[in-house]
Amino acid sequence: NETWASFVCPSLTLALTPLLLKAFFPYFWKDAFYLADLVRILMKFVLRRRRKPSFMVLDRFLEQSVAHPDRSFILFDNKNYSYRDTDKRSNKIANALRRHSELRAGDTVALFMGNEPAFIFTWLALAKLGCPVAFLNHNIRSRSLLHCFNCCSAKVLIAALQEAVMEVLPSLREQGVWVCLMAKRCDTPGMEVFSDQVEEAPDTPPPQSLRSGVTFKSPAVYIYTSGTTGLPKAAVVNQNRLLTALAVLDSTGVTPGDVIYLNLPLYHTAGFLIGLIGSIETGSTIVLRRKFSASQFWDDCRKYNVTVIQYIGEIMRYLCNTPKRDNDRDHCVRLAIGNGVRAEIWKEFLDRFGNIQVREFYASTEGNVGFVNYTGKIGAIGRVNYLHQKLFPYVLIKYNTERDEPIRDTSGLCVEAPRGETGLLVSKITDIAPFVGYAKNSQQTEKKKLRDVLQKGDLYFNSGDLLKIDHDNFIYFQDRVGDTFRWKGENVATTEVTDILTLIDFVQEANVYGVQVPGNEGRIGMAAITVKEGKQFDGNKTFSHVASYLPAYARPHFIRIQNAVEVTGTFKQMKVKLVEEGFDPTCVTDPLYILQDGQQSYTPLTGPVYRSVVSGSFKL
Repeated sequence: NETWASFVCPSLTLALTPLLLKAFFPYFWKDAFYLADLVRILMKFVLRRRRKPSFMVLDRFLEQSVAHPDRSFILFDNKNYSYRDTDKRSNKIANALRRHSELRAGDTVALFMGNEPAFIFTWLALAKLGCPVAFLNHNIRSRSLLHCFNCCSAKVLIAALQEAVMEVLPSLREQGVWVCLMAKRCDTPGMEVFSDQVEEAPDTPPPQSLRSGVTFKSPAVYIYTSGTTGLPKAAVVNQNRLLTALAVLDSTGVTPGDVIYLNLPLYHTAGFLIGLIGSIETGSTIVLRRKFSASQFWDDCRKYNVTVIQYIGEIMRYLCNTPKRDNDRDHCVRLAIGNGVRAEIWKEFLDRFGNIQVREFYASTEGNVGFVNYTGKIGAIGRVNYLHQKLFPYVLIKYNTERDEPIRDTSGLCVEAPRGETGLLVSKITDIAPFVGYAKNSQQTEKKKLRDVLQKGDLYFNSGDLLKIDHDNFIYFQDRVGDTFRWKGENVATTEVTDILTLIDFVQEANVYGVQVPGNEGRIGMAAITVKEGKQFDGNKTFSHVASYLPAYARPHFIRIQNAVEVTGTFKQMKVKLVEEGFDPTCVTDPLYILQDGQQSYTPLTGPVYRSVVSGSFKL
């Protein structure tokens, strides 16, 4: 009996352990696998940092070109560029630049072109010459274009957009900038057509000595913030940061056999750092599109057998808003990677398009901390992990949205937000998690630094994002600091109100913000919405809906009907202009409505009603 018991008890314990873990620690194995993956990535990064000569992202691309020269790297407009083709094409551009320009290693070059293979070829060419590259948003013009160009002290502009460059050419000439046009012909004096020189140049590799002076602290690229709060700022991404970006797709299970659909702008973090740099690490194939198209998205995925897609901002909502088809689930996509999807859209996306693994993450262009939702928990952006928090120390602190500053205790230190409460994410600036800042903008760089957070003399990066950690250690995005507003002594999160409004059957999109009303403290809620095709705005139904789901202080008091919600190039909703325009019907040409508690409806906001609001005779 003792022998039998000694055999049965351990066996029974072993058999019950997985069940007990699942019951009491449901995320144990996912946490364990994430931890193991984190250690693997860190070891790979450390080994690469120790290599001599220094190992950069360019070297990883060259490794892939040697190991898999004939593997497809870029598929674009029915053209197929292998790793070897890409390497040789970038060599030709590099050699042409050496021969026909005065460009030297360390000189910054501004790249002004859309999503096309030439963007990737040119970036690689400049990396081979040891030149940092500033990625200009191809949608900007005139003053914004000049501002972005001057931010990075570039000496050369390589462009594919002739008309846009013509607008600023006189100013560039005054600065002695060499303007190079990647086109077949150009009728404008002062711009040099470069395509012929590239075709004539040899495809032999330029000497490696050209980039011998490049270190891990050297600027690699400049990526501009989206400009939702004014003119864009040039975030400096150094070679070390670029090297860490290699791990993003690798850590989510992307393999060399995957085909990645890249329709996000290459000039921004998601498209370049995650889509392109991540694919270089895994040796995958990229399907490159000029821009996002909801109507062509799934047809492209079927045509190219896409297995991995990227999303950002409102993209998933756009896909869910397309007319339903019988073949919605007829595709090979297994993984979606991105950030900014709301919980209800996440659910709708999976219900409609099938069992696709969604890897929602949190990161910013200039930030020094990031999270990834490796469990697939709908709505979360990540999960607290002990090792991750030790390597990249971060904390959520209480924030006063009315005074727009952190709450501090009597000793002058910040107050940590308890579990379940919203707080401002700040992350400690260390050697492992540095904050480089913005090019030629020390004032904005300093504004992102927060001192005396947990102890006197410490230094943290102010993310400007309000997050929440629940009691199960999941992390949720709540709002941007500037987007949350205060009314009637209460904080209002725009994301929460947006989610409620988009549940109304005739509302296509909603953009919520706060506006000032004379004689009142704080800001009152307003929403710009678009109405679904074939539907009409219903003031009675809208009132009934918001009254059922939102407290009085959070209900939008003004509604503006737009034809389309304005977004940035990376599909983030723009609010600054809407806030400035306010709710004056003499300034706003769109239809405006006001919440009328007495009539239990939203009624047209006329001139007389507006004047009664600003005079204080209309009770809000």
